Amino acid sequence: MGDVAVGARSGHGGEEHPGNPAGADGSGSDGAMTTGNDATGDGTPRDGQGPRTGDAGDATPPPRKPRSFWKELPILVVIALVLALLIKTFLVQAFSIPSASMENTLQIGDRVLVDKLTPWFGSEPERGEVVVFHDPDDWLAGEPAPNPNAVQRVLSWIGLMPSANEKDLIKRVIGVGGDTVECKGTGPLLVNGKALNESSYVYPGNTPCSQDDQGGQFKVKVPKGFIWVMGDHRQNSRDSRYNQTDKNHGFVPVDKVVGRAIVKAWPISHWGTLPVPDTFEQPGLSDQRSSAASLTVAPEGVAVAAVAPALVWRRRREDRLRSDARPKATTGQR
Repeated sequence: MGDVAVGARSGHGGEEHPGNPAGADGSGSDGAMTTGNDATGDGTPRDGQGPRTGDAGDATPPPRKPRSFWKELPILVVIALVLALLIKTFLVQAFSIPSASMENTLQIGDRVLVDKLTPWFGSEPERGEVVVFHDPDDWLAGEPAPNPNAVQRVLSWIGLMPSANEKDLIKRVIGVGGDTVECKGTGPLLVNGKALNESSYVYPGNTPCSQDDQGGQFKVKVPKGFIWVMGDHRQNSRDSRYNQTDKNHGFVPVDKVVGRAIVKAWPISHWGTLPVPDTFEQPGLSDQRSSAASLTVAPEGVAVAAVAPALVWRRRREDRLRSDARPKATTGQR
């Protein structure tokens, strides 16, 4: 038994030693006494056994004192920072909403978590998804840029605060490569000739299409490798419609997409997911499906996998400390 000290063997109630039948006077055939600890006449133990311990047993060492919390804290902080950096780089990242272009789906000041994992597996944006993307060609020209302090920059870099990089935009994907998107009059918005029912997400009081000569009336075919995006606050969003004079003609290259916004994380009163509206699932809109659907749970699963080693290490350490603190059994004769 692992922690049980082994005492000397007894004489087993006067049982004869194998090979040495005891005589009537208790002596062996060679005249040596057979003692309770199987030693030779000169006291040397047989079979490599150590000397017999006293009945009081060996003294056990005191249990190891758990490491101080303050000594353990730096290790935990380093682990947390490494995990946060890995998660921010490969899994999810927080972004803040600076404008009203996605109201009422997203409010100014909301924080969203963006799935950055699925693009690593080759998935591309789908119609109806809310995505964050890098400014494709000075869409944010003239917009005021924030001036975060050093601490905010560091926390933003490791993903513990929303991104301070205001060169990113957030819009809803309306068309993907191969789609034809069209607006006539006030709407409805047409994708591949199918009218979208956008009442569940377009800002109350807005019309799906804007009647103006700056880009609100259009018919475009989305090239492969690009997406067409629009804000939910249709009359207050500088999106693909109003950037058709840029080098991409208003389309956003897929490789500029950071990821899909999946959760409104802050404030708590606004918490909720950002699902694809049902209108984008209507029959006949398209038979194309990306690998994104099969990977929607991947960020959570990989996040758990990333945290698991630290949890296992912590559990094993606690078990070891409890084992060391358990009193060891002491024995005399068995």
